[in-house]
Amino acid sequence: MSDQKNMILAIALSVVILIGFQFLAAEFGWTPTAPSQQAIEQGADPTPGVGSDAPVPPTDSSSSPTPSAAPAITPGGQTDRAAALAATPRIEINTPTIDGSISLVGARIDDVVLDDYQVTLDPNSEHIHLLEPTNYVRPYYAEFGWVAAPGSNVALPGPKTQWETDATELAPGSPVTLTWTSPQGLTFKRTIGVDDGFLFTITDTVTNGSDAAQELFPYGLISRGGLPETTGFYILHEGPLGVFDDTLKEVDYGDLQEDGDQEARSAGGWIGITDKYWLAALVPDQQAEWSYKFRHSMRNQNDRFQVDYLGGATSVAAGGEVTNTSHFFAGAKRLDLLDKYEEQIGVPSFDLAIDFGWFYFLTKPFFIVLTWLHGILGNFGLAILALTVVIKLIFFPLANKSYKSMAKMKELTPKLQEMREKYGDDRQRLNEEMMAMYKREKVNPAAGCLPIVVQIPVFFSLYKVLFVSIEMRHSPFYGWIRDLSAPDPTTLFNLFGLIPWSPPAMLMIGAWPVLMGLTMYLQQRLNPQPADPVQAKVFMFLPLLFTFLLSSFAAGLVIYWTWNNLLSILQQWVIMKRMGVKNALS
Repeated sequence: MSDQKNMILAIALSVVILIGFQFLAAEFGWTPTAPSQQAIEQGADPTPGVGSDAPVPPTDSSSSPTPSAAPAITPGGQTDRAAALAATPRIEINTPTIDGSISLVGARIDDVVLDDYQVTLDPNSEHIHLLEPTNYVRPYYAEFGWVAAPGSNVALPGPKTQWETDATELAPGSPVTLTWTSPQGLTFKRTIGVDDGFLFTITDTVTNGSDAAQELFPYGLISRGGLPETTGFYILHEGPLGVFDDTLKEVDYGDLQEDGDQEARSAGGWIGITDKYWLAALVPDQQAEWSYKFRHSMRNQNDRFQVDYLGGATSVAAGGEVTNTSHFFAGAKRLDLLDKYEEQIGVPSFDLAIDFGWFYFLTKPFFIVLTWLHGILGNFGLAILALTVVIKLIFFPLANKSYKSMAKMKELTPKLQEMREKYGDDRQRLNEEMMAMYKREKVNPAAGCLPIVVQIPVFFSLYKVLFVSIEMRHSPFYGWIRDLSAPDPTTLFNLFGLIPWSPPAMLMIGAWPVLMGLTMYLQQRLNPQPADPVQAKVFMFLPLLFTFLLSSFAAGLVIYWTWNNLLSILQQWVIMKRMGVKNALS
């Protein structure tokens, strides 16, 4: 391979890294419309024994459950969240991480506010509202309970049922118990507990006080009104997902709209709805088999998305009692908590709720090391710098060999130029002479590509860590970088804030991207320069191109790239100096 082909390959690989992430994701990613502001509200009373959103059990043990009929709904849901909450009696939720409430009407968990996370960096901005009340314009809630077999006339608690409670506040270590008794004498008791993270434990008990046995099916569901706004990136899944038989299944909102409901059966498993940083997930009893469904429906010309699980038939003898325990996660996708719950309640692959991507085997370890370094250094920016040093040390032997080869190639540049002048019209003879020289000098012209090839999975993995990890959100560095997961907020075109002018988005070229471009240029000066003047001009233009491309990337990634360039420059300069090769930085 000639040095020209080697350089072209290096360019191609670099462009794949940057342009591939920036433009292919935007082109092929599904960008939804904004959620409708029209009401999506629960309306008429359900058919006795079946909650209006609850899955309908099969008519026999071998068939799959079918979606329940869409209930009648009433337009005009509350646009004022406080008013929507005040419309029903509630149990307050008070934990170190969550504020919110549970509606006594329907016993739905429909109000979860995350205390540790705000919408923006402004200290006065609102905290993240994860779940929203049933009668709000965009309801988002979890519901649990029992459904009866088709044709049964037993009355069960539904979304309009008002439960009795033994407490007014739910806190860690202080569960609440809700009760309701049917006209037939069935007593339904629901005990709800919560930990100091984001996990609710729901224990449903049915005591049959009637004189006949009853057949019931346990269920849980998460219902979300409106089409959520998403980032629209192909590399990030936002929407319904679940793990069934240890296999992750992701369903886009658009696929549900176009293709209709999807289902799966699994022993254990879990199902939920994920945003970039937040998750609502149902975790039923891991020892039983469940029917899971992803659903979409239109109500009052508004989208409704639902995920649910339905268990098998449970017979409650006269005078008998049955219990079903499940869990509900509602909060930030913190890896430490997801791993903790995976071990604590035996939920499989719960960490896959975080979209670590194709290089999961690298991305998760990178994140764990970054978090460990953050614990030592106290800043994720410093942790990124330290991780870069660790990565450089791991690949030092490979990079060292590559840089020695590149230094040797730079030393041979005059001889290569002479060969081109001598055999310029005879391409075959030129290639033969070049390969003979490479063999004689023991130089591998392809070795210069190795550092770039090695960086591809590292770049992808670090990009994913910065892009999807809640720990990086709103995490500051120093100076003007207040959020490592967001682009550098400064711009060269107003002299980094000295001129009172806000340039358009395409001109937001921050200080760190400029530093990255400068270090890329300096590193390029150390490499063998193409003899072809056209190629040389293209290479001179690359640092400027990459400066513009990286300006919209997360600041943490640009800091990594800049620091990596500096370390590479230092390593390459030392090698060239020891070999006695002249370079542009000497």
